[in-house]
Amino acid sequence: MTKKERALLCVEALKKEYPEAVCSLEAGNPLELLIATRLSAQCTDARVNLVTPELFEKYPTLEDYCNAKVEDIEKIIHSCGFFRAKAKDIVTMANQIKNDFGGVVPDTIEKLTTLSGVGRKTANLIVGDVYKKPAVVADTHLIRITNLLGLTDSKDPFKVEIQLKKILPESESNDFCHRIVFHGRAVCVARRPKCEICCMKEFCKNSPLKK
Repeated sequence: MTKKERALLCVEALKKEYPEAVCSLEAGNPLELLIATRLSAQCTDARVNLVTPELFEKYPTLEDYCNAKVEDIEKIIHSCGFFRAKAKDIVTMANQIKNDFGGVVPDTIEKLTTLSGVGRKTANLIVGDVYKKPAVVADTHLIRITNLLGLTDSKDPFKVEIQLKKILPESESNDFCHRIVFHGRAVCVARRPKCEICCMKEFCKNSPLKK
């Protein structure tokens, strides 16, 4: 079985298991999603979703973030961890979006990664979820599970992203990433995977049930 063939099996199995493929972060517009994703670094999506309602209510527009005091944002996002760096990035990226991109969140990975605190993982999420372009969000769940499945063979996020882009259908790649996250939380849990109920156990290269 080729990697592309295995990838197609994974896509179909996950579609049946998790028909609703949505981002776990709650946001009402591209800027809010960008900010929420920045906050999610070294932090759970659940914690971010507890913090962002107050943040988004206090700063409803790009201009509000541009004029915000970093220390005021720090107080709101304190529980997300690394709050000083994240607060500084939020204000800086808001001003970059205003000054460099006419107030519109960019729609390419190359442009998004020029923003303060934005790496390829965040950029791919915005490109895929907001602009509906093919994207691969190489987070810890995706890296770990696709390695187990035999779809990738690296721990490096960029290498995993490139490897998956070669074998996943473009129309399915973004939703595949969201579904992998759900699967990683519910079934393929690190250190205690529930292989017996996994929807991909028949073709997972590391499934103990195949032996």
